[in-house]
Amino acid sequence: MLSLFQQALQNPSKIALVDQSKSYSFGSLTEKAKYIASCLLQEKADLREARVAYMVSPGFDYVSVQWGIWMAGGIAVPLCITYPLPSLQYVMEDTGAEILLTGPEYEELLAPFSGDSRIRFIRLSDGIPDNISDLPIIHPDRGAMILYTSGTTSLPKGVMTTHGTIEAQISTLIDAWKWTAEDYTLCLLPLHHVHGIINVVSCALWAGATVEFIHPFDAKQVFGIFLKGKVNVFMAVPTIYFKLIAQFESESEERKSAISAQFGQFRLMVSGSAALPVSVMEKWQQLSGHYLLERYGMTEIGMAISNPYEGERKAGYIGKPLPGVQIRLVDENQQEVPAGEPGEIQVKGPSVFKEYWGKTEATQKSFTADGWFMTGDIAVVEEGYFKILGRDSVDIIKSGGYKISALEIEEVLRKHPEIKDCGVVGLPDEEWGELVAAAIISSKKLADKDLNAWIRERMPAYKTPRKYLFLDELPRNAMGKVVKNDLKKLFPTTEK
Repeated sequence: MLSLFQQALQNPSKIALVDQSKSYSFGSLTEKAKYIASCLLQEKADLREARVAYMVSPGFDYVSVQWGIWMAGGIAVPLCITYPLPSLQYVMEDTGAEILLTGPEYEELLAPFSGDSRIRFIRLSDGIPDNISDLPIIHPDRGAMILYTSGTTSLPKGVMTTHGTIEAQISTLIDAWKWTAEDYTLCLLPLHHVHGIINVVSCALWAGATVEFIHPFDAKQVFGIFLKGKVNVFMAVPTIYFKLIAQFESESEERKSAISAQFGQFRLMVSGSAALPVSVMEKWQQLSGHYLLERYGMTEIGMAISNPYEGERKAGYIGKPLPGVQIRLVDENQQEVPAGEPGEIQVKGPSVFKEYWGKTEATQKSFTADGWFMTGDIAVVEEGYFKILGRDSVDIIKSGGYKISALEIEEVLRKHPEIKDCGVVGLPDEEWGELVAAAIISSKKLADKDLNAWIRERMPAYKTPRKYLFLDELPRNAMGKVVKNDLKKLFPTTEK
């Protein structure tokens, strides 16, 4: 039996999940998962890595389905519940999913698949028979899950991980972040992404902790749950922290005091999935007393680098390699860079994915000859801490012979009193190669010359944006990460 399920069996009466104010024990979760596994198997002894797609709202049914797929020997393919039909069709076709389970809310959207003779269509609203079949033995080297990359630079690729890979990812975080059965966490992150499905739900359940679900996200409701005094571990993305700060500032003084007092009960708050602006980090610390733990990971590798649970957490830095994860920085010739020099992050270890599903060439191109996964992210080590400079393809701007970090410019711009948020990109230019361009969200229109004068007091002239664009919001993906290629398209082209 997989280690994740063994942990759940140790205390079957303990509350595992809270979903819409209803509680479910580890025993009821395991039982429901076995029913689903038996339904999936029908008369088969083993699904033998058949891809099983599912679109289910976050909560008890979601986790039951995921566990049931794994118990039956299938590969879980979680579908993003906000995707339009064409995006879902892409995932279904790319994985060759043979079975599709749907929650009641998504039956209408997924109805076109019900007529496909190649796909077994299962509606949870029809009920799951309460019988349990003999379940197969699942070895760690078998395929477990296909999650899709964000597709910010190309078509999304299916990242296939094994059970062994997932167990390595979970166990590393259990140790690094000191998870225990006494923890209580809140899940408000998408569950088609490693942050929600691994870092929050799987880590909590492995440790025997409790997960409460909120869907959809509501900042006022989050604080309401905090005030109940149970939550002590919280993980979110920068945009959620930004929204929580805004909500906090709108609360009454009495409620602010109550929320602030409750923050003292938390032992861990984590931010990830996108770069955390230092301004957000500092503001959150002011109102909560917590210095957010920032870490670095990818769909392909789980978490690889983290600020310490105990010890100094440095704003603007992602920390140090997690135990069992090998990290190196290399130049364009695959040579390790000298200390203090920027280089591409490359990763090796048991937490690294197996392959891009159905894309042998893409998989081969993502690894070096000696087995290092090439992340495409550029970083530098300063005083032992890794600092992300950006993604080579979108965040490193090559202008006039310089390599400029878009993230560095964004951090400076966010310090401007009138700038709420921003996104910096490189636009193609015949003379310079790329021009630095900044999209600004501001409460009022700012003059380009005034912005340039302000930023040149803080950065070298060659890093000063040549173009500005004022927007109401930045294009983001489901995890709140700015989609830089979409942002570039919003800048008007200039005819020469």
